[in-house]
Amino acid sequence: MAISRLALAAVTGLFVAGIAGSGVAQGVGHAGGGGMSASTVGSGGASVTPNSASGTVGTGGSAASGSTSATSLGLGAQSTTPTQSSSSLSTGGSAAAGDDGHTMSKSGVHGSTNNLHGQSMNQAHEPGGVWSKSHTKTKVHKGELSSRTKSMAHEPGGPPVKSTTGTSVDLGR
Repeated sequence: MAISRLALAAVTGLFVAGIAGSGVAQGVGHAGGGGMSASTVGSGGASVTPNSASGTVGTGGSAASGSTSATSLGLGAQSTTPTQSSSSLSTGGSAAAGDDGHTMSKSGVHGSTNNLHGQSMNQAHEPGGVWSKSHTKTKVHKGELSSRTKSMAHEPGGPPVKSTTGTSVDLGR
């Protein structure tokens, strides 16, 4: 039995809520009197029976430094039976900076029913070398689902802090 689109939407909502409520800072540094942080989180799951398979993957992350911040998120889902297939992919993010800063935020999803891929790239910069970046790539391709997020933050006087996570699910079809 294939999972319905309504069920895929419900799973997507639960995953996004889980990302919003979790995440552990992977790196924290102090340079120039400020602070910086970067964190990522990922999740994936599958259900496979002789007549159907369904799965979800997703990752997200955030970074902050000075008055800059950047986040990104990606989620992919697929459900298949011997005669039908349904896929979904969503991605997005944001970037923010103070008055003198600059931001860039790009997200997109491309492909067709059994070959979806998307990415979200978000970054914020301030004068003097303070920046935050988060980048997520997600893919749903013929039963192979994957998502990867990398978040980074930097302040002058030291290396950037980084956090990376990835997850994948193979529905074996």
